Amino acid sequence: MGQDIKPRSFSPEDRALFRDKLRRCLRAFVRMSEEGRFEVRRPFTGFEIEFNLVDERGDPSLTNSEVLAAIDDESFQTELAQYNVEINVEPRRLRGSALREFEDDLLARLDTAGAKARAVGPEVVMVGILPTVTPDHMGAETLSPKVRYRLLNEQIIAERGENIHIGLEGIEKLELTSDSVVPESACTSTQLHVEVSEGAFPVYWNAAQAIAGPQVAVCANSPFLFQKELWRETRIKLFEQSIDTRSVELTEQGVRPRVWFGERWLESVTDLFEENQRYFSPLLPDLDDEDPLEVLDQGGTPRLAELSLHSGTIYRWNRPVYDVADGRPHLRIENRILPAGPTVIDTMANAAFYFGLVRRLAADEQPVWSRLSFEAAEDNFLRGAREGIGARLYWPGLGEVGAAELTLDTLLPLAYEGLDRWGVDPADRDRLLGVIEQRCRTGRNGAEWQAAVFHRLYDGSGLSRLDALRAMTTRYVEHMRSNAPVHTWPID
Repeated sequence: MGQDIKPRSFSPEDRALFRDKLRRCLRAFVRMSEEGRFEVRRPFTGFEIEFNLVDERGDPSLTNSEVLAAIDDESFQTELAQYNVEINVEPRRLRGSALREFEDDLLARLDTAGAKARAVGPEVVMVGILPTVTPDHMGAETLSPKVRYRLLNEQIIAERGENIHIGLEGIEKLELTSDSVVPESACTSTQLHVEVSEGAFPVYWNAAQAIAGPQVAVCANSPFLFQKELWRETRIKLFEQSIDTRSVELTEQGVRPRVWFGERWLESVTDLFEENQRYFSPLLPDLDDEDPLEVLDQGGTPRLAELSLHSGTIYRWNRPVYDVADGRPHLRIENRILPAGPTVIDTMANAAFYFGLVRRLAADEQPVWSRLSFEAAEDNFLRGAREGIGARLYWPGLGEVGAAELTLDTLLPLAYEGLDRWGVDPADRDRLLGVIEQRCRTGRNGAEWQAAVFHRLYDGSGLSRLDALRAMTTRYVEHMRSNAPVHTWPID
């Protein structure tokens, strides 16, 4: 959830100064755009993947400090709760054998980390929502000790002015309140980064938004929360609600949520940063000592720390990222739609599907978003999250069609073409997109496997719901370690 900041409290003056500094950052950003300062190069891609720690029964293990000390690898970091960790995979240019190199690197790091974690006690598991999480794990004491998490929790609750309401209605219904943002820790994701030029940013972002529905439907892996079977990708709605700073009245007035799909197709990346400044108050108004306009005047590259910090507290499903590498500024799209897991090969297949599709759709002379309303794209996203691989989605020229059929007949061929445009090795392209194909043909993604196994264990067995979920989770961990794609996992 971003870099840490110094422990402190924030005054009204801090917020006013931060707003002024944020405006200066935006002026600097616009000037950099007008002067053509952004790096244009063959794009890099990268990953962030969040994990859960579980004990021998499959319950959350609040041991991330001990586990990270044992792993002793800077690519692994803390996350919001003590049963979460995150890995940042080193970026690579998306060409040749890059996807296989990502996969081999991730497998090696997870094998090593998993062995070291097991020596301490817990197991590392990749799953969108850990099925065995209960409300007992949702107290503020579950937060990791990093200052940023405590401050973020305090600021969200203070801005909201009341406890957080979690309400989901899917296969079953869930209603609860929380006095902290800890329920968000149940959401563990895979975040995909694509570096793009400033000019290409709008078409890549629009492409990513257009495919959000089929992406979440085919890759869903979060059907359970607090022992309830809800949406196939429950993580989407839970994340939206668990860090919502709006009161009921502000929600009814149409104030934008901090977890946001957006409301229109993009014409310029500047629009996103301007919307962030216009619609959202600062949560963490921590000031940097750099004056971005003075840095530009001196021929340097500003960090734009306030712009980056503010953007990091607005959780767009496709989020703009400004960064500086080797003294040169660049832009990335951070795709936040995917759940973690189920396996490394499933994760890489999900990534290949996304990377290929956005590259191919961004190249169309008559782009799909010129024929797809933004409202329809958002409706697809919510349908895909709610119903998973069985969802029916709208697609231009086809009308309503099943997510699996849409993927097999329309989207996968485009993803193949897109990976070819990236220059990806054809053998890696075929192997990874073949996983998506078989997932659609079998109708079995992570969410469907979890639900099927849970019901085999629970229905008529006499087991409690929690014990059935524990048994399903321990089986899930075993299969995850095999790295066999989820569509091949047995449900007996």
